[in-house]
Amino acid sequence: MVSRRQTLADRILVKALELGEGSSWDAVRLYAVAEALDISQDQVRELYPQKDDLVEAWFDRADRAVLGAKVSEAFLVLSARERLQQVIMAWLEGLAPHRRLTREMLAYKLEFGHVHLQVLGIMRVSRTVQWFLEAAREDSEGLERIFDESVVSTVYLLSFARWLYDDSPESRRTREFLDARLRQWERLGGGFARCLKGRRGGRQPDRRPQSPLEDSEPSGS
Repeated sequence: MVSRRQTLADRILVKALELGEGSSWDAVRLYAVAEALDISQDQVRELYPQKDDLVEAWFDRADRAVLGAKVSEAFLVLSARERLQQVIMAWLEGLAPHRRLTREMLAYKLEFGHVHLQVLGIMRVSRTVQWFLEAAREDSEGLERIFDESVVSTVYLLSFARWLYDDSPESRRTREFLDARLRQWERLGGGFARCLKGRRGGRQPDRRPQSPLEDSEPSGS
């Protein structure tokens, strides 16, 4: 059950995104969000002590697009590479409604003087990649896990950077780029080598993958 506090947090985020779409993320002011919702600035502060907390809440939505969905049987019989590709693309597409604002949010984080935001960003990348591996059912351990996390982090960031400016239908160019990078990882081995041997079911290699996610939570924006 969604609490009143969470409902208000969602309303604040949606309104901030709406105002940003009308101008830019840099131009969004928390007092303007409060006025637009007819609430006090203190109510905003309690939920979002600083503007960057809205950015974190926006990326949390992408996390929920992946982790809050049911997993289909079709997904479970895919190879580890295919599962991870679909997980990462589901995360990226969770941000698709506000792609321009997402670019601007990241640009703000990377500005000189925002070192504290950049450090938090590095921590978030690590956390997100770990959840990618969990969602993809990648169960490597020890050095294999370290290898997987390092390579997937690089692949994810390179793909994310491409996706931010990808205007092709259904982000086709990003999908192709991500697929090529993950195939390289597959050839390198790591945790994938064992997972591929443990592929479930007798899937034909040329069968078109089905979507892994069913009944995803609505984005609310």
